[in-house]
Amino acid sequence: MPSNRPANSQPSPWLGHPLDPNPSPDPTASFIEYLRWMRAPATPFKDGAKVDLVHQAEAKANYGARLQVLNARIKRIAGEKNTFQVTCPWRIRVGGAKGPESMLLPAFDPLGIPYLPSSTLRGVARAQAIRELMQKHNLSWEEADKAVAPWLGHLEAEDKDSAGKVIFLDAYPVPTRTQRQGDPDNSRSGGLAVDIANNVWSWDGNSLKYSPNPNVFFSLKQATFLIGIRKGPGCTDEMLAQVKEWLIRGLEQGVGSQVNTGYGRLIQTGKTLSQYKGEFLRLPFELEGQLIHGRQVVNWRPDKNRYDNKSIAEVRPVAFKNMLRYWFRTFALGVLPVKQVQEWEGQLFGAITPQQKHGWIHVDLLKGRVTQPEPEPNQAGKGKRAGRQEGILILSLSEECHNHASKENQKAVQKLFRNLTWMLFHLGGIGQGARRPCYSRQDRGRAPWWRGSTLIPNSEDSFWNLPESVEEFQKLFQKRLRGFFEALQVLTGQAIDPSNPRSFGQVGKEKLPEAVDAHCRIVVCSGPEEFNKPYALAVLHKVGKIAPGKYDKFLCGDTGTPSPVWIADLDDYQVVTVFRATVNPRKSYLEQLRKNADDFGIIWPLK
Repeated sequence: MPSNRPANSQPSPWLGHPLDPNPSPDPTASFIEYLRWMRAPATPFKDGAKVDLVHQAEAKANYGARLQVLNARIKRIAGEKNTFQVTCPWRIRVGGAKGPESMLLPAFDPLGIPYLPSSTLRGVARAQAIRELMQKHNLSWEEADKAVAPWLGHLEAEDKDSAGKVIFLDAYPVPTRTQRQGDPDNSRSGGLAVDIANNVWSWDGNSLKYSPNPNVFFSLKQATFLIGIRKGPGCTDEMLAQVKEWLIRGLEQGVGSQVNTGYGRLIQTGKTLSQYKGEFLRLPFELEGQLIHGRQVVNWRPDKNRYDNKSIAEVRPVAFKNMLRYWFRTFALGVLPVKQVQEWEGQLFGAITPQQKHGWIHVDLLKGRVTQPEPEPNQAGKGKRAGRQEGILILSLSEECHNHASKENQKAVQKLFRNLTWMLFHLGGIGQGARRPCYSRQDRGRAPWWRGSTLIPNSEDSFWNLPESVEEFQKLFQKRLRGFFEALQVLTGQAIDPSNPRSFGQVGKEKLPEAVDAHCRIVVCSGPEEFNKPYALAVLHKVGKIAPGKYDKFLCGDTGTPSPVWIADLDDYQVVTVFRATVNPRKSYLEQLRKNADDFGIIWPLK
């Protein structure tokens, strides 16, 4: 155990045990065995060891032969014609059991093989059937629940309809090799893949708390499942076909956790959704600089007695959803009481506490891929181009919004998110370097060679056209901002006066609540570039520098303290957001920014 571990040996006594330095566990062992038996919990490197172990469990898993047996069994029981395949465009996690090391686990069968339980599939078909009957016959949920009894049964129905007519089988991943560009080879693991959730901002009463809290968990990435259903007693061919249609349409809406963040969609294999149900925004985009990252992989360095980590770039819809949520909250805090902001944030984006809500908005991505990897953080990376990602952002109204929001509110949600998305693309980037535009550091002697991220919409829609002058951009941004507040007023039913903003939290040098309120300033400016930095960033670093290589964290930020300044570079000018701008050092920065600018306009406060 740790006290007996030789100095600089690998933290897990199983991975680096002196009696067995190169263990070779049976490849059919599930990751539960890895976590339960191969990690020393009382070591300072326990978190790194956990990441190391789940990565090895993922990389070395070999369920291919077992999955082939299970797939063949489904076909024999259901009959070949009663089976079909569905594919997950991104990731899925069904189940939420807490496993060893408090990991949230997807559903696994008793042998540790990932699967979709038949009960889940039955629930998806039933929920979809209820939603469709509610809409078709104007029924309440309870009335529609009883109306589906002839197909799916109900405890209060007559005897012949008390049990469902269709039998659902457990669905297992198809062990497939790469089929589409960017898809992983799932032939060994069925798609088992490590993911990470990091709740950076959370509500602490009426305050916001900044605390990165990365949690590693397993999901299935771009997995294909074989689904089988068959007729039970009293079932006709027509009944079976109807239930199959409900099931397919329900899976397209999403299943499992985080379904409003691109998780859990399952599309019939070979079928492409030209449009998502409720879709109202489809925007191709590019990201340049520091990229959106998912999980990390680690390597033990015995020479340094520590783990080295490497982040894996991934185009993640959850990153866009969280950024939309962030900007919604910051703008709403300037015009609404905190309680109402919390309520509407949960209503629009989903919430667990104080009341579970699915959310009215779906955020999905299509064709997300890394087109240019980030340069290596060493001399081999010097001179290489900045990293690039691309994809298509899709926003759609959820079933909950369709079923529970009025037509007026549905239009208001669309208007709010179109304007909010426009502002997101013009206030900063996304991912690791979101608060700074992409700029080169190739003139330095050491990595990183690029910092910041620039988010670029690639749309020919005039909605996304930008004017060339600072003054025209100022008017355009304020138009988008007013559109956002008009929609928010319709949704909340509250009189909203953005020209007279509220104040959120206390103001001070070290008080940094992030809200577009009475103490926030958003400006647009242009000026000379310096040291490969756009004007607004060059001035920020000049004002914030307190010693060689050291900057004022209350202006420029540091580890654990996010910078209160956002800068977006739009080529002809920059957009600068400054929270708590009425006190120094932010006040001094804005004064210098205005003093030396070629052109300068105030977007917020509105006038």
